[in-house]
Amino acid sequence: EVQLVESGGGLVQPGGSLRLSCAASGFTFSASAMSWVRQAPGKGPEWVATIDSGGDNTMVADSVKGRFTISRDNAKNTLYLQMNSLKPEDTGVYSCAKTPDGNRGRGTQVTVSS
Repeated sequence: EVQLVESGGGLVQPGGSLRLSCAASGFTFSASAMSWVRQAPGKGPEWVATIDSGGDNTMVADSVKGRFTISRDNAKNTLYLQMNSLKPEDTGVYSCAKTPDGNRGRGTQVTVSS
């Protein structure tokens, strides 16, 4: 059974940073591309970033380009999202997703507010 457990969310002031983690189990993590998806209150899911299985290639949404970095540690079966220069519009629940299957974790709440 695929299990994805996110952590690292919280309340941060605008301009601050957070690092999200996603612990994966139940599948061969090193063979799967992974993504981060977020959902703001009252809105639909928004793709944030994707990384290939080896970690050599990444893609990020224009809305976070230059501020967010996706990475992974295949030895630890863990996916990361480093978020810098956070803005209030980055507020939402952030989930990791096995790509392209779509299996997602429950997410971790990120709130950017002064």
